[in-house]
Amino acid sequence: MQKNINIQNKKARFDYEFIDQYTAGIVLTGTEIKSIRLSKASIAEAFCEFNEQGELFVINMTIEEYDYGTHYNHRPRGSRKLLLNKKELKSLHKNVKNSGLTIVPLRLFINEKGFAKVRIALARGKKMYDKRETIKDRENKRNLDRVLKNAKK
Repeated sequence: MQKNINIQNKKARFDYEFIDQYTAGIVLTGTEIKSIRLSKASIAEAFCEFNEQGELFVINMTIEEYDYGTHYNHRPRGSRKLLLNKKELKSLHKNVKNSGLTIVPLRLFINEKGFAKVRIALARGKKMYDKRETIKDRENKRNLDRVLKNAKK
């Protein structure tokens, strides 16, 4: 079993511009937390939504079934409740409802107490030209690093 579980959503940084970030707890069953501790989870296609009662859920998060689970095993894809303060939930709900922003999970990790946490971000979708600028900046940085590395030799 690994000590540092750090499952990231790498595509989110490319597709979204982050406005604000929060760390939320997540409600899990026994077999779900065991699978996460074995790093058998993915948040690549996941997103967050509010239900009618104002509770925040993460949708499309994939947690593989636990190998040693019996008929009590969990569903791999499902909605899982996120735990935040009331003040944070109200703020997020207002921003999502009024300004058309979205909530994206960035990182799933286990904290020092052994609890599963999700790092979520209030985000705005990038336009195509913003994505091109991101690609251009990344290539320029890579070329500059390559030149500096060769210059040191």
